[in-house]
Amino acid sequence: MILRHINYFLAVAKYESFTRAAASLYVSQPALSQQIKQLEETLGTILFDRSGRTVKLTDAGEVYAHYAQKALQDLEEGRRAIHDVQNLSRGALRIAITPTFTTYLIGPLIKEFHNSHPNITLSVQEMSQEKMEKQLLDDEFDVGIAFADVRSSDIEAQTLLIETLALVVNKNHPLAQHQAIDLQTLSAQSLVLLSHEFVTREQIERYCRQHDIQPKVLMEANSLSAVIEIVRNTQLTTLLPSNIVSNRDELVAIALAPSLLKRTAVLLQRKGAYQSAAGAAFITLAHQYCDNQK
Repeated sequence: MILRHINYFLAVAKYESFTRAAASLYVSQPALSQQIKQLEETLGTILFDRSGRTVKLTDAGEVYAHYAQKALQDLEEGRRAIHDVQNLSRGALRIAITPTFTTYLIGPLIKEFHNSHPNITLSVQEMSQEKMEKQLLDDEFDVGIAFADVRSSDIEAQTLLIETLALVVNKNHPLAQHQAIDLQTLSAQSLVLLSHEFVTREQIERYCRQHDIQPKVLMEANSLSAVIEIVRNTQLTTLLPSNIVSNRDELVAIALAPSLLKRTAVLLQRKGAYQSAAGAAFITLAHQYCDNQK
């Protein structure tokens, strides 16, 4: 059995079609079918049910697909390990972040990391935490920055910082001169919030339920920049990390009293994943930077 057999098998499983799988692999369908037949003969079992309009994995095929995918993942980690240079003179790092960290955390982190290791290639993508966890498990990212509400038991979380959310308004809003507001005032607000695909929305709704308040959510958006623009240009308010307003003179953060809305920011990695020298350096820097912000 060779790597080609595994790639061919996973392609057929993905497309549920020998024709589409062959096209994706740029091979002929007869050649692909022959390779799958050889694999089944080697394993001594039938991997695909070919009786229907689409090709389906058999029970044995389902089991084998799990291990085949893991084998490819391990081989890819092995390839990266071979090319990993411990002195950080070259290398690559893939980072996933949830949206609210884009505005005040990831910029300074990337600046310091790039200044220290200018030859490391960085890929940074913003996404929801649910998607991030899935892609970490699929080895599409090396590290993520999100929140402690981790769903998967196969994801390891390291605490970075405690973040405080505040009511964010534009500088012309009637509440803009307030240092803090009580929960009754918060309950009377009309809000624009991130949509439900983001953990931030879940955390806000949990806080409101705990304190028995019901602010009106008049708008929602699936982009942090859109939420901020709406607050800048309307009398709607939002709940976001107070640090977000630090470089925005047109916005004001108002503390919630007496009960603060806090959450824990964490670094995420797949348990047991290979950690490159670049990944280790970034994690160390992230902890140092966040410790200095306390």
